[in-house]
Amino acid sequence: MGFHPLDWLVILAIGLLIFGPKAIQSVARNAGKTVGHAKEAKDKLLAELPMEELNSVRENISRIPMSPQQAAMMLLTPEQQRDQDKQKKETPQAPEKVETPLEMKQGTQAQETSSPAS
Repeated sequence: MGFHPLDWLVILAIGLLIFGPKAIQSVARNAGKTVGHAKEAKDKLLAELPMEELNSVRENISRIPMSPQQAAMMLLTPEQQRDQDKQKKETPQAPEKVETPLEMKQGTQAQETSSPAS
C-alpha cells in the first residue's frame, strides 16, 4: 500500500515547518548524491564481473540434481546418454503433418477420380 500524492504533500509541509527550507534542501541534495554514488558503484561492479565464468556456472547449475531420484538417475545413466538426451532436447523437431478432415476428403476424392472406371 503506497502513499497518495496528497499524503506526500502533507508530509512535505510538516517537514518544512519543523526543519525549515535549508535543512530539507540539504537532505534532498545528500539523498541525490547517495543515489548517484550507488549507481556508480553498481556500474563499476557490473563492469568488473567475469561474465564468461558466470555463464559457465549457470550452465553447470542445471546439472545439479534437485531430488534423490534425479541424483540416482544421474548416477545410473552414463554421461554419454545424458549428452545425447541433452542434444535431443536442444534440437527442435518438426511436427508431423496431421491431415485435416477436408484434406482427407479431398485425398479420397482424388483417388476415386484417378482410378479407372470399369
